[in-house]
Amino acid sequence: MSIPQSGGGPIERHEQLAEYLASGCKPKEDWRIGTEHEKFGYLSDTLDPLPYDGPRSIRAMLEGLRDGFGWAPVLEGDNIIGLTKNGANVSLEPGGQLELSGAPLETIHQTCDEVNQHLREVHEVADRIGARFIGLGAAPLWSNDQMPVMPKGRYGLMTGYMGRVGTHGTQMMYRTCTVQVNLDFASEADMVKKLRVALALQPVATALFANSPFFDGKLNGHKSWRSRIWRGLDDSRTGMLPFAFEDGMGFERYADWVLDVPMYFVYRDGKYINALGQSFRDFLKGQLPALPGEKPTLSDWADHLTTVFPEARVKKFIEMRGADGGPWRRLCALPAYWVGLMYDQGALDAAWDLVKGWDAETREALRVGASVDALQARVGKISMHDLARETVSLAEAGLKARARTGAGGMVPDETHFLSALKESVETGKTPADELIDHYNGDWQGDISRVYAEYSY
Repeated sequence: MSIPQSGGGPIERHEQLAEYLASGCKPKEDWRIGTEHEKFGYLSDTLDPLPYDGPRSIRAMLEGLRDGFGWAPVLEGDNIIGLTKNGANVSLEPGGQLELSGAPLETIHQTCDEVNQHLREVHEVADRIGARFIGLGAAPLWSNDQMPVMPKGRYGLMTGYMGRVGTHGTQMMYRTCTVQVNLDFASEADMVKKLRVALALQPVATALFANSPFFDGKLNGHKSWRSRIWRGLDDSRTGMLPFAFEDGMGFERYADWVLDVPMYFVYRDGKYINALGQSFRDFLKGQLPALPGEKPTLSDWADHLTTVFPEARVKKFIEMRGADGGPWRRLCALPAYWVGLMYDQGALDAAWDLVKGWDAETREALRVGASVDALQARVGKISMHDLARETVSLAEAGLKARARTGAGGMVPDETHFLSALKESVETGKTPADELIDHYNGDWQGDISRVYAEYSY
């Protein structure tokens, strides 16, 4: 979940909403890669989730990272709720999931170094307090009642509202983790093409990274339960955005969609003001019930943009949001997959050629199929496994064409970061399949074994 946005003055013209998005356009040489990933923390002896307070807690983790590694604290009231350093930040999801939002970096070599350094720091602090962290798409054993609640006003407002607009919202907030990558665009046309490819192929990413077959202490019938949760959250702000494939798509059309998504809050003077279900269009007219007579700033608009959750999201960049949290080596594979497809024009054009004939029903069916069956999904004549094979190959070609070297020039490109995905394509097995095999085999139905064998 995002931290409060800042730096925007008053909105005086409707056009400023789309202009805010368009201000993200950058020449290719300035494109960057921002990788984000979440993970569950737990007490190593009891396997219970980390509480917020106490000697073995989320607060202790954040303070340990602050004191031991030079991170600056982010406070809400008297509570430490995040950290910042060198363009990156560490933040908290509602149930205490620890998230690294990486700095915008030029290569996957750099972003993977950043991820590795962060996990080493987390491991060192966690060891000191008797905690560990694990990368899964959904909490395998814990119930909602067991999850701690982080002291962030935004989450307090959202929790009650989620139960009124969908069936799985609090599960998403408290018991899921994801890995995502944020990528740039050059122009409105480039944004539209990338968004369309991102939406259409997000189910392939969901399938390749499926890693949540357990929930409430049992098999749940899906390989990505996290993806299933998103399909039962809030239809007004989630999904595959069929309008993005229609004529006339652009920044203004996306802004119009976001305007019609009900609000959560307005952030003022360090506090979240309840605006649940209210209209940003009314806010633009000075008629928001939560703040009568007051008009929004661009910071309010930036905040509202963070409250929509489609499979790919536009801000001043595009967020790829379809993947489960997972094991260490896949945290670098996700940016490799999308950078390969998006940052080389030949790969992007080939990816668009692959998906441009699909209709909205096909795209949605692929989304559902990825959640249930991962690489074994089929939609009509479309095989998810074949799609994964083809798109991983396109990504590899795109990374070769980028030819961004690492290790002081000793590594010629970024293609080796795709190795985990190539293995899945070769075997047909995702992390979820491996977990199910263990459950049915050597674990003998004991899901708690996942902690010892899959933690960072």
